[in-house]
Amino acid sequence: MNCMWFSTGVSSFIAAFLAKNEIDEFIYTHINDQHSDSLRFLAESEVILGHKITVMQSEYYRSVEDVCRMRRYINGPHGAQCTVKLKKEVRKRWEYENPGRHTYFWGLDCSERERKRAERIIESMPQFDHRFPLIENNVTKEEAHGICLKLGVKRPVMYELGYHNNNCVGCVKGGMGYWNKIRIDFPHVFDSRSKMERDIGHSCIRGKFLDELKPDEGRNEKLITEECGIFCELEMEVQT
Repeated sequence: MNCMWFSTGVSSFIAAFLAKNEIDEFIYTHINDQHSDSLRFLAESEVILGHKITVMQSEYYRSVEDVCRMRRYINGPHGAQCTVKLKKEVRKRWEYENPGRHTYFWGLDCSERERKRAERIIESMPQFDHRFPLIENNVTKEEAHGICLKLGVKRPVMYELGYHNNNCVGCVKGGMGYWNKIRIDFPHVFDSRSKMERDIGHSCIRGKFLDELKPDEGRNEKLITEECGIFCELEMEVQT
């Protein structure tokens, strides 16, 4: 089976769009910490793709805080437990229920950083085949946003706020600049994560608790602007 693990990110959507005629099933793993606008984007993506996107969620956890408090762990050298419990284990459950050598489609762009991520996916999951439509077509993140604009789909609001990914609001893998932006845009999330850190005794940022973070620490990333490459120049057929 050809399966797309859809993330409600722009790159994921455009990868799905480029390969929509090759994909049998589209799956989105929902986490309660996603911005509510993600589900609007998912619904509009379904129209463009001409496919229903299956929504799955962990049977045991609903949010990042659920996992962190239950596991008494936030983030570390081996990654974040929320990724394992809220995404990886949900995918494992699907694989158990749908045995076979599947081909997975992923929304990684053609940047050097994402190409290395693609290599790690191939190495860590050799029991499956993997496709990366944006890398195959040499599409950058900015070009993916340009295609999204061309297709008439409003990108998720997190991008409009200046975030580079449509991840969970209050991602525990974010750096100092990210958390200072969350402090401004979503103060209730910042306060909740700060309290969680102290309750558990571990921090999101190495060597510093959020309530110790100075407002001017970290770097500010620029808003992703849409760029039009070769794919933007092509006529995009919208399936309804």
